[in-house]
Amino acid sequence: MKKPDYYYHEAKSKGYKSRAAFKLIQINERFYVIKRGYVVLDLGASPGGWSQVAQNIVGESGRVIAVDLKPVHVQGIEFVRMDVLSPDAVEKIKEIVSEVDAVISDLSPQISGIHSLDHAKSIELAERAFYIAKNILREGGNMVIKVFQGDMLKGFLDELKKNFNLVKVHKPHASNPKSSEIYVICKRFSYSK
Repeated sequence: MKKPDYYYHEAKSKGYKSRAAFKLIQINERFYVIKRGYVVLDLGASPGGWSQVAQNIVGESGRVIAVDLKPVHVQGIEFVRMDVLSPDAVEKIKEIVSEVDAVISDLSPQISGIHSLDHAKSIELAERAFYIAKNILREGGNMVIKVFQGDMLKGFLDELKKNFNLVKVHKPHASNPKSSEIYVICKRFSYSK
């Protein structure tokens, strides 16, 4: 049985809204980006698999704020219907929460099939997630961002290293091995590193 099929069926059996839930579970088991009691901002949250995982980890003492253009129906989370690229995105988020412990972003562009274009668009979304994070992460906070591999990745990683003590590229087992998607794990945010 292929891995994607395995995770698809596992998600169905465990009640997760997407197989992507296992990517965040595996990332968190290795890097501990989310902990109990954390306030988490989930960008590109629909259909809600990552929000479910984050909610399970933070528990009743934490909060999960999910942001997407498409609705996210996960009990116990707060949902904001919004385009992260809109100029007032940060202000709208700050109306709900002034500071968060972790930003998680599974944002993905509409796939065109042209690798260089898809890579560039994924970097644009990743940069936007980073911009939002810089405005809302607490000192010492963490971030996970999905990107597609390509020639612009190194420059993006160099930018992240200016604000995080640890920046690591990771591909969880639940990711399709043939996919160019990877996750950038960023820990211990600092405004003035």
